[in-house]
Amino acid sequence: MCVLAHVLEAHGIATVTLASVRPVAEAIRPPRALYCEFPLGRPLGKVGDPAFQTAVLEAAFALLDVPSGPVLADFPEVVELDATPLACTMPPRYDPTLPPAVDEARALRAAWERSRAARGRTSVGRVLPGERIDEIASAFAAIADGTPWKDAALPDNPVGCAHDLRDYYEEAALALADAPDAAVPGAIEAWYYDVTEAGRTVLAARKAMQDAGAPFPLWFYLAPGTR
Repeated sequence: MCVLAHVLEAHGIATVTLASVRPVAEAIRPPRALYCEFPLGRPLGKVGDPAFQTAVLEAAFALLDVPSGPVLADFPEVVELDATPLACTMPPRYDPTLPPAVDEARALRAAWERSRAARGRTSVGRVLPGERIDEIASAFAAIADGTPWKDAALPDNPVGCAHDLRDYYEEAALALADAPDAAVPGAIEAWYYDVTEAGRTVLAARKAMQDAGAPFPLWFYLAPGTR
């Protein structure tokens, strides 16, 4: 949307952007942007709260009165992700000599295979098939433990690896969770990043890559911007 704002402005159409990720707005510098620290997918903040949503829109449209830009303002209220993590029974540890994320990923293999068979498809495979997902978990565990990301034996670009790992876990969760179809928005994301070893490991690896000066796209997009 930040890029599109520049295109529209070039054709004489005034724009206001609701920005969900501040670093992106800072980098692209749309003419007028209101940064809203809300969960991704909720650009107006609170579901079912017309008064709050109206306040967000009024703050955004008020930027049209600013005489010059680019303008990046902050909406004063923060909305936290309120999703309860998905109730999902996790398998026990099998090999305590392995990094927790690697052991966990291997233990979820049977659940992932059941889910793949039931659905007849899988989203895993951008970089490696699900049968080799522990290689990705191992590489991220190494980065989180201090191995330089270029030396961590990632089989391909970090973002593709992170997506494969998350898809693997989310598909496995479909075979393990209590009433997965009834999960509220954000429940699976909260489960992955707050409960599983793999999710926590990816976040730790992301921070390590950022601190090491890795290119912005390679670490930022390992997880949602709000993470």
